[in-house]
Amino acid sequence: QVLLVESGGGLVQPGGSLRLSCAASRSIFRLYPMGWYRQAPGKQRELVAGITSGSSTNYADSVKGRFTISRDIAKNTVYLQMNSLTAEDTAVYYCNKDPPNLSFWGQGTQVTVSS
Repeated sequence: QVLLVESGGGLVQPGGSLRLSCAASRSIFRLYPMGWYRQAPGKQRELVAGITSGSSTNYADSVKGRFTISRDIAKNTVYLQMNSLTAEDTAVYYCNKDPPNLSFWGQGTQVTVSS
């Protein structure tokens, strides 16, 4: 069993930045591709950024150029740097394997972009 704990969310003004963190209870990042997902009210959960075990990254078109995914294997942590935030980025953000393991979903961290 792996426990994933997301943190770093909050309220930010449009154009602002946040850095999300996802800490794992044990080392999985070295073995598996990981992703950051988000779910906005009334919408399906979507993958916004992924990173492979070889550190290749991919992004949804809606966040490309604004978000950066990275990881620190020694700290069992994956990060999501989010810049130039807009109201459309408001959602609960989760991390999980890519593709996700249903038993790994954590509580997520709320990101609200509003003036």
